[in-house]
Amino acid sequence: MGFWDHLEELRGTIVKSVVVFVVFATLIGIYMKEFNDILMMPLLKLKAAYPAVTIDLGSTTIMEPFNVVIQMCVLGGLALSLPFILYFVGRFVAPALTEKELRAVLPLCISAFVLFLLGAAFAFFLLVPSTLRVSVEINQMFGYAVRWTPGSYYSLLTWLTLGVGASFEFPLVIVLLVWLGVMTTAFLRKYRRHAIIVIFLIAAVVTPTPDPITQTMFAIPLYVLFEIAIFASSRVEKRKEKLKLLG
Repeated sequence: MGFWDHLEELRGTIVKSVVVFVVFATLIGIYMKEFNDILMMPLLKLKAAYPAVTIDLGSTTIMEPFNVVIQMCVLGGLALSLPFILYFVGRFVAPALTEKELRAVLPLCISAFVLFLLGAAFAFFLLVPSTLRVSVEINQMFGYAVRWTPGSYYSLLTWLTLGVGASFEFPLVIVLLVWLGVMTTAFLRKYRRHAIIVIFLIAAVVTPTPDPITQTMFAIPLYVLFEIAIFASSRVEKRKEKLKLLG
């Protein structure tokens, strides 16, 4: 294909990605009530656990509800359209890759998407409720009234689900570095203790509360993923050695 043909393909990929995003964002706008009911699940469970505490979201500015709607449509549309966008980008890039590269890239992309979903689900069903519960208990301890705004709730929800989802993909980075020869499994095993410190630092940055319980809840699966990355990296190294011997 010539240069202009590649540009035309790229334009088609961008157009299809934008169309899919707009379709999902529009669907969220149409079914905003149902979509919001799903996002409110952690808060509803919290209200059931603390019936004596009044936990109702209340807007403090005129534009806050509009900002929440925009946030839902944009981020929700992006999250739902992401698999299709990755597929379109993969179709565009595939002709430039060799068969060997395709065999490596396809599992990597699938693993990245699955790990992101696992991280987002872990945050939504475990970390967000834990953070809300700790906040309520601290308010009770000091005798404060709970007056949360929609903006603060959805910002917490977005930060945790996207942040934890992205953090769950770090094993793929490790495996990729080992595959490229930048890092070795011997190096990873040697600096295990340092990795634990780094993992807790990541947990401290991603989790909005300073309590050790929430941070530990996040750090444990990250460390498990780190060990899985070491195991997967050793398999990659053995496969590379085998290919060298055959070559």
